[in-house]
Amino acid sequence: MKSKVSFALAQHKVEKGNIEENIKTHKKLCERAAHLKADVVIFPELSLTGYELEMLTDLAICHTSSLIHELSNAAISNDLTVIAGCPLKSGQKKPYIGAVICHPNGDVNFYQKQYLHQNESDYCTAGNNNYFFVINQIKISLAICADFTEPQHYLDAQAANADVYLVSALISNGGFTTDSELLSNIAKQTNSSVLLSNFISETGGWKAAGKCSVWDNKGNLVVQGSDHQEGLTLCTIMNGLLSNAHFHLTKGT
Repeated sequence: MKSKVSFALAQHKVEKGNIEENIKTHKKLCERAAHLKADVVIFPELSLTGYELEMLTDLAICHTSSLIHELSNAAISNDLTVIAGCPLKSGQKKPYIGAVICHPNGDVNFYQKQYLHQNESDYCTAGNNNYFFVINQIKISLAICADFTEPQHYLDAQAANADVYLVSALISNGGFTTDSELLSNIAKQTNSSVLLSNFISETGGWKAAGKCSVWDNKGNLVVQGSDHQEGLTLCTIMNGLLSNAHFHLTKGT
């Protein structure tokens, strides 16, 4: 059996703290990703709320939230894995910066960002477990933003024989060159494909760079999304090789 997975990396404008409106955008992009034959669609860090650290405690959701049910239904109805960013209740005073992973069979998993920027520690608590999942024999490691700046995180992915290092992030215009070089080096060091989903709009006081990107296992940039338009960056990985890489404009979806 051939190992083949198609990915859609979403870059979209986010409405500050407005989960109801943002989830509508997620659903539309899930439908578009499914129409484009994606198996996985991933959204940026805190995609359901925006990167609004001071609001996260009030916006944090629990694992049984109806919002999770909505995303799970989108995954089931579109027959794809949906990865969305959101603040998650931790049982402590501060929430996690998290991701909800909804699979097309109805399974729902959660990942909590493990490595926080210094300012994030004032508002959030860190997780302590890695998250991996397998689709069609391809093993995928999930990272949220600053996770990829800590060598232990991507070395854990390498030790687990992950084929893909999948990153949900907020990267600003000013930080994009440095971070993209780091992600390219991670691809080379771990001999895996590295895929990045990033915001296109301003959020949390940062002007996001967009440019959802894919690097092959030699660190070569294969495709990069727009720096000013909403869309999906698409690629397929089959038997370790990247193909069908392109940016799909979604304005008006």
